[in-house]
Amino acid sequence: MSIDLHERLRKLPESAAPAVRAYHRIDGPGSSLDLREFQQALWRTPPETPAPERDPTAAWSARLARTIAITIDTGTLVRAEAYDEGRLAVRSIEYETEVEGEPGRIAPVRENWLLKIVESFDLTGVRFVLQNLVAGTHSSGLGGSATATTGVALLANELAASPMSPTQIVGMASRVETEYGVSLTGTQEQSNVLFGGVVDYVWCPWGVPGEGDSGFGSSIRTVLVEGHEYPELLGRLAIFHTGRERASSSTNAAWIEALRSPDRHGGAIEQKLEAAYRYREGLRTGTWRAVGEAIEAYRAARTQLCPDYMTGADRMFEVATRGGGALFPLGAGGGGGTLVFHEDPPGLDALCRELEGEFRRVPFDLRSSGHELLNL
Repeated sequence: MSIDLHERLRKLPESAAPAVRAYHRIDGPGSSLDLREFQQALWRTPPETPAPERDPTAAWSARLARTIAITIDTGTLVRAEAYDEGRLAVRSIEYETEVEGEPGRIAPVRENWLLKIVESFDLTGVRFVLQNLVAGTHSSGLGGSATATTGVALLANELAASPMSPTQIVGMASRVETEYGVSLTGTQEQSNVLFGGVVDYVWCPWGVPGEGDSGFGSSIRTVLVEGHEYPELLGRLAIFHTGRERASSSTNAAWIEALRSPDRHGGAIEQKLEAAYRYREGLRTGTWRAVGEAIEAYRAARTQLCPDYMTGADRMFEVATRGGGALFPLGAGGGGGTLVFHEDPPGLDALCRELEGEFRRVPFDLRSSGHELLNL
């Protein structure tokens, strides 16, 4: 039996509307390893998975696909408001689009991907309204489409009395976005919205061994940096936008094609695994030079696998490397947001002053949670 929300939502002022703030993440070494093809191709059953307090280095996982995500306070607000009884709608303020329909008669096509998520929770009489938390951050390589998709799934799940687990939400958001042709995505961005923080995800494509919860989106998660340590990390990070936009699907497709190559492009994929683990340990121990070296090693491996990766970020790369920093195009690369890292905060300040003359800086803070529920 469907849950019609029209009457209950109609009585609420906008300030009291049920909503969720779904936050972005900074990716880095390990990005693209969360794509299902990488998770599955690189998976080996680990001999054991000792608790972090027994083995904080997680050395057992060094050859497994992993991603390190850093939650930041940009993202998407998803708000529920009353809509026609028996019907659904999804509206995006930034993209100036709206789709609507009657449950049971909504076609499973690309433009309806968010509408189909709401429909799957058997809700009616509601419109989901999406708005960026920071203007001008769409198509910026921060996982925006996955953040919006996961935020919609989270809010719909809450309004339907939470029939799905966090892992199921991750799997739903990832598969819908990929299978409806919105993007080629893995599970990093979606997991980040559910769990947040500065977290190491070791991907388990068929569930964590020895645990009952399985399915797409499972991972072994370890917090690398605690909240009280955020200022040390934040002082070494900046994001600039190149002024270009590029979809992630073509770049991700290039990496998947390289994965399927018998020679794996001279071991570049193995280099990605090594660099991702070094990045993990650099963040965990606060060894900032190791963090910068891992970023550069991973960027070089990605460029080897996809020569077009750096297109659009060439000038920024020149400035960053000349100033002793490391640069990492986010998301698809080239077009959109780019991470600038420097092991020394004053060195980062000098880089930013030079870059701000040519590129737009995206302000952000770090967050320990991936989403925030409002009025629920």
